[in-house]
Amino acid sequence: MHKLNRYIGRTVAAAILLVLLVIVGIDILSSLIDELKEIRGDYTFVSVLQYVGLVAPGSLYKYLPFAALVGCLAGLGSLASSSELVVMRAAGVSTAKLVMAVVRPTLFITLIGLFVAEYVAPAAQQIAESQRAIALQKSTSSHSRHGMWHRESDAFMHFNAVQPNGVLYGVSIYRFDDQQRLVQSTYAERANYLGGSWMLEDVRQVDFSEQRAEQQFFPQRDWESDLSPELLNVLVLDPEDLSISGLWRYASYLNKQGLNAGDYELAFWNKLLQPVTILGMVFVAISFIFGPLRDVTMGFRIFVGVMVGIVFRTLQDILGPSSLVYGFDPIYASVCPIIICFAVGGLLMMKRT
Repeated sequence: MHKLNRYIGRTVAAAILLVLLVIVGIDILSSLIDELKEIRGDYTFVSVLQYVGLVAPGSLYKYLPFAALVGCLAGLGSLASSSELVVMRAAGVSTAKLVMAVVRPTLFITLIGLFVAEYVAPAAQQIAESQRAIALQKSTSSHSRHGMWHRESDAFMHFNAVQPNGVLYGVSIYRFDDQQRLVQSTYAERANYLGGSWMLEDVRQVDFSEQRAEQQFFPQRDWESDLSPELLNVLVLDPEDLSISGLWRYASYLNKQGLNAGDYELAFWNKLLQPVTILGMVFVAISFIFGPLRDVTMGFRIFVGVMVGIVFRTLQDILGPSSLVYGFDPIYASVCPIIICFAVGGLLMMKRT
């Protein structure tokens, strides 16, 4: 039985990895084509290649559920087409044992993907975004259209580029009063995080009153903010590119500031529950192989897998924004598609038995 488990595991794992390689390769090619449009000045073709290479690890965990579904359909389908599954069943191997033989390699691949998504991809993505933003800033002007916005209390901030070591470039800070009137505008070429506080460099500050605007220049100036380099490491990335711990930390920070953290909470639950999502996809694939797809061609199995993956992704894309619009807990938007997967798989397996 151990040899049989290893054989099934190798077949399924190889199919999953092959599908994942193809999907990630297509994603890398698409990103490369998109980034070629941004080439100018210091942002050269070599910079584009570096950027695409650094953001590639983030695609692994993102596409893993889809790869697990199609890979299991392809791997188990090849065993079914050669009648090997029939022989295994005739030899007394139960469906439960076959399911476990498929789940084990899938869990192993999922754990590797989770490690990459938690520790490798966010750091690589941040370095890529930082290098890209700095290169594009030098290619345009100090007030780059690239970068990110952030709000803290009555202040709205924009950073052209954020480096992982606690260095900011192109810092703009706009403060408003209770009547939403602009009272102060500050721009600094650079900011450093030293000794638990921020130091602005080459500062230009404009104070607004009802009668006039007063402009001042400072070579250096302290900046009080609850932002830390760790939080900025989160801010520079989109929610779906962050680690699970980073999403939780930044969502807690936003809630503390009285700001809406719905996007980050939704991304947190989606990433945290993704291993369960992958198991649900595998369960659906197994139920298809032992059920309605046991006698069809490989091409049709892959087609069905792609369609199921698209339907699952569409359901996530609908429920996720709906939770933000209608105010229900984002965890329900993450759990509902998973429950549907297991329900569909269970019904098909019950019909088979």
